[in-house]
Amino acid sequence: QLQLVESGGDLVQPGGSLRLSCVASGPTSEYYAIAWFRQAPGQEREEVSCINFRDSSTYYPYFAKGRFTIYRDNAQNTVYLQMNDLKPEDTAVYSCAASRRFKQNVGGYRQSDFDSWGQGIQVTVSS
Repeated sequence: QLQLVESGGDLVQPGGSLRLSCVASGPTSEYYAIAWFRQAPGQEREEVSCINFRDSSTYYPYFAKGRFTIYRDNAQNTVYLQMNDLKPEDTAVYSCAASRRFKQNVGGYRQSDFDSWGQGIQVTVSS
C-alpha cells in the first residue's frame, strides 16, 4: 500500500482559498488514481475530486466544478487540491486516497476502489 500524508488544512474565511497537498510514498507505479474525499460531522464521506495518475484526466462532482482544481506533480509524488471561493459547507475533514484499479472513466471510481488512505486534515470555513 501507499503511505499518504495530507497537509494544508486550515481555518479560512468564506470566499478564501486553500491548497491541500497529498504526498505519496511507496509503490506509486502500481497505482492509477488518487482522489480527495471529505467528511463533515454527521454526514457521509463524499468524493471531492479524482485524478488519473498516468494521464492527468480529472473528475469533479457538481459542487466542486469551477471552484476546485486537482493536479499532480509526479516528480514529487504529490497531488494537490486547489480550493477557491470556499463556503462554510466546505468545512470537513479532507482525505486523499489511492487506487490500484484502472478505470477508463476517472469519474467511475467508488470509495471501495481505494485501498490506501491518508489520515485526513481539517478544513474549516468560517468568519
